[in-house]
Amino acid sequence: MSLWTDKKFSDLGLTYWITRQTEKLGLRRPTPIQVECIPRILQGKDCIGAAKTGSGKTFAFALPILQKLSEEPTANFALVLTPTHELAHQISEQFIVAGQPMNARVCVVTGGTDHLVESQQLQKRPHIVVAMPGRLADHLTGCNTYSFASLQFLVVDEADRMLSGSFDEDLQVINRFLPAKRQNLFFSATLKDFLKTSIVFPIAEDVFEWSEQSQVATVETLDQRYLLCADYDRDTVLVEALRKYREENEDACIMIFTNSKKDCQILSMSLNSFGFDNVCLHGFLRQKERVTALNKFKSKHARIMIATDVASRGLDIHDVQLIVNHRLPKKTIEYIHRVGRTARAGRSGMAISILRFPRDLEALGEIEALINTKLTEYSVDDRLVQRIFMQVKVARAEAEMNLDNTDFDDRQHKYRRLRWIQEGRDPDEMEAKWKEEMKLREQTRRERLRQENEERRQRDKQTMSSPSVTDDSRFQAAAADKRFKRRKFIAPEKLNELIEKRKTKPVGKTARGTKSDRSIVKKKSKMAQ
Repeated sequence: MSLWTDKKFSDLGLTYWITRQTEKLGLRRPTPIQVECIPRILQGKDCIGAAKTGSGKTFAFALPILQKLSEEPTANFALVLTPTHELAHQISEQFIVAGQPMNARVCVVTGGTDHLVESQQLQKRPHIVVAMPGRLADHLTGCNTYSFASLQFLVVDEADRMLSGSFDEDLQVINRFLPAKRQNLFFSATLKDFLKTSIVFPIAEDVFEWSEQSQVATVETLDQRYLLCADYDRDTVLVEALRKYREENEDACIMIFTNSKKDCQILSMSLNSFGFDNVCLHGFLRQKERVTALNKFKSKHARIMIATDVASRGLDIHDVQLIVNHRLPKKTIEYIHRVGRTARAGRSGMAISILRFPRDLEALGEIEALINTKLTEYSVDDRLVQRIFMQVKVARAEAEMNLDNTDFDDRQHKYRRLRWIQEGRDPDEMEAKWKEEMKLREQTRRERLRQENEERRQRDKQTMSSPSVTDDSRFQAAAADKRFKRRKFIAPEKLNELIEKRKTKPVGKTARGTKSDRSIVKKKSKMAQ
């Protein structure tokens, strides 16, 4: 399906001032989801819309809401619920830009800032409120001065995630403060059956439902690759892949996704030591730090961003050429959202997923079944990977040691206590219970890991002899490669010795790493030639 249609925004029932504003924003033609959903929203229907990332879902609901608002300007006219800070701020910016001719007032409620400041913004009677469920529920239950009695629109963005159950408690609180008569609009990149049977928000029987008709869940302009690694050299393969890609695309903007906050921070510190200047984005950063990191990446002051899945949904960052899955997402559906950060609005892009062979082949099969596309290999020179193996290991170990000297663990501690307080529990009592639980977990951890490793080795043997390997020409060479069968470990004493040696190098040491480290980034070795 083409990204653009042959219609005009004026054909959709939008007034002149909105169509003129879309022209100023460079939007010449509406996308399919806009063509289908905007007229129905203007007609007063509930709407469920699903389309690939980068297909203009935000304007599909923002433009008709702004037109209705211009006809009846009232406070708290529309509420938009979204799962992440970054997406909330992006949606608010699009409302502000599109609604500039009528001076639409937009308020963002996401947490990460002073509770009183947000409360004051809500009391200024904004037209549009864009919020994360948890923080808005806190405001509504903590103060009775806010009223959504005149609310006309409820929008749930990234609805598949918002209505999957993890936000239900906060959403039920919010629903108690909303009028029963309103339009409900649900938008997402993926359409799920449970959206129509939501236990939180009732859906009208005559709801208009539209989803993009395509057998492939990702865009055609996206080049999807995989890169095989052994259990022990994931980071090394990543460094060499970045060096190779940057050598061919010097000014490319790259997003690297990993699964945990701590791993995100450590990976950022490790890559910085090799001269890969980057910013990181994860849930333990303060709101000011998150905004700063995102702005640096958007403005191309930093061309690499390492992020958790807080950056996987909805963010519209222009000119991201490469997405790297440092670790495969825990939920297969998140793959679509991650790779959707590139190849947006008709542009091309590449996505590389680093796979542990053979451990991740099952997950790869699930991803390929979901997107109905086979990934092709992105190869790097194994000799270069082996050459920098020890340097990368030392850099990561050093980053882990340095992280212990920061307030990362303190932030984890504060987040735990804050969550317990919000749940109405005694934080000191819960902290004592948590410490006891941690002791018990540590006692059982070694035995559990031993058992899991044994089970994993058995599964890997079965995978190696399964049709997914023996009948797939992509993996036949890897199955015979001894590199994937070795287990390579470095004694902690050896790592500590190398870290101390690295610290005391007399020349070439800078904030960007040693000369030998930077040579990995700047030029090919003689071996590569």
